[in-house]
Amino acid sequence: MPQAAPQAGSLMPGAVPFDLPGGSVGVLLCHGFTSTPQSLRDWGEHLAAAGLTVRCPLLPGHGTRWQDANVSTEEDWYRELSAALDDLRGRCSSVVVAGLSMGGTLALRLAQRRPDDVAALVLVNPSLLTERRDARLLPLLARLTPAWAPVANDIKKPGPVELAYPRLPTRAALALRRLWTAVRADLGSVRAPLLVFRSVTDHVVEPASTRVLLAGVGSTDTTEVLLHESYHVATLDNDAPMVFARSVEWIRERVPAARVSSS
Repeated sequence: MPQAAPQAGSLMPGAVPFDLPGGSVGVLLCHGFTSTPQSLRDWGEHLAAAGLTVRCPLLPGHGTRWQDANVSTEEDWYRELSAALDDLRGRCSSVVVAGLSMGGTLALRLAQRRPDDVAALVLVNPSLLTERRDARLLPLLARLTPAWAPVANDIKKPGPVELAYPRLPTRAALALRRLWTAVRADLGSVRAPLLVFRSVTDHVVEPASTRVLLAGVGSTDTTEVLLHESYHVATLDNDAPMVFARSVEWIRERVPAARVSSS
């Protein structure tokens, strides 16, 4: 029998945020649109094992039922992530912000609004736009229906499943579009060192997002790593071990205190 949909405010099993103690360098992780911290837990555990302090909050409107996402906004998501950054800054000497998909978009927003608090950025398939022709119908669609076809579970590797909503909440998708517009307009203010992992085959976010990102940021230290064996949710896919190892290596190169905490 199919499981009953979660009630408003009740968490889906496995959707809990996590906080993993480590050294003096923190990593703030942010999950994607309609997803949960479950998609980043393996990454977080790898970072913590490398001596980093890791926190991954659950964004408002996520991890319960898709209807709840439709009453959350991009500012709600940002405030939650900013509060988590405040917490890590209180415990750590430096904080790296990392995110998957919309989590990468929100990480960029933090770097724009709080540049002194973001030591570096690690992004996996960040989203800044869509080239889908039907996306122009979203404002009309959001007035006609509260949900549409899902965007979750774009994973090449057999077996892993992303814990995410089975429907795309259309009003929340409009909030994501507003977030894209704001972040693109202010890309030049991003100065932090930037590592971007991009899946060559991604059925959710087109390559144009990374092209726009790398062409627009003010960062002088940028690195793009192509993922050939993963789809969109690369942190649960074939290339995940490489993403985890390369991110630790890169953080240690960019944030001196991370080298100390790993010894």
